[in-house]
Amino acid sequence: MLKMVLSVATTFALVVLGGAPATAGPPRPSDPVGIDVSWPQCGKTLPSGLAFAIVGVNNGLANTTNPCLQAQLDWAELTIKYPQATSQPRVALYVNTANPGLAGSWWPSSNFYSGTVVDNPYGKCEGKNDKACAYMYGYAKAYDDAVLRGVDNPEDYFWWLDVETENSWQPDKEANRADLEGMTDYFESIGADVGIYSTGYQWGQIAGTVPSGSSLAGLPSWLAGARTLNGAKSNCALPGLTPGSRVALTQYVSSGLDYNFACK
Repeated sequence: MLKMVLSVATTFALVVLGGAPATAGPPRPSDPVGIDVSWPQCGKTLPSGLAFAIVGVNNGLANTTNPCLQAQLDWAELTIKYPQATSQPRVALYVNTANPGLAGSWWPSSNFYSGTVVDNPYGKCEGKNDKACAYMYGYAKAYDDAVLRGVDNPEDYFWWLDVETENSWQPDKEANRADLEGMTDYFESIGADVGIYSTGYQWGQIAGTVPSGSSLAGLPSWLAGARTLNGAKSNCALPGLTPGSRVALTQYVSSGLDYNFACK
């Protein structure tokens, strides 16, 4: 996720194993504040008193697995026990995304993946760096995330697509959109809900303007970039990342952790 160095007054207590505790007052109970965690938080004691949690499935790249995935899912399930005043699911997942093209360690050469012939809206993938194969790449990475990384009952989770410029993308924004559509279409095919995490700037650089007929249109947006809880609240009023999208979550960073405000 996006990293910033900043400090706000509304943080939870965090104890890093082998280090000194960093403490501060918790958010007011009326604030539906959650947290997102992944591989950077491996080996750390995570806070309590949260409204919801979002756990990263990958280890920073789209083709990897978070080594602490199961431990962090267990933590989320045990810590966040009761529904609170938020529109967000108690526990959700996020995945890294990318479109490496032919430079990747693996690139599809057909519309066939893991025993299935995929209905590809961009035609036949033949191993080229084009929209058809980008769609298949995204579909395959989503399949791997849901089936191969140790997530039980993947259809029961909300899946956020983490879209950032620090991952590998092609200059062709249409191909990048096709890649993300492939991911979205796979997750939706198993009955899961999908949203997009990014900033307006990064989304524009990677995916550009999304057509209204795209499966990305209308997906909930999770916006990064706020420096305080109040800033995160204000960002709820920003436009969503795609046509018809509402801003469902906004992120701010405090004491090395990513906190999230659930927009009403």
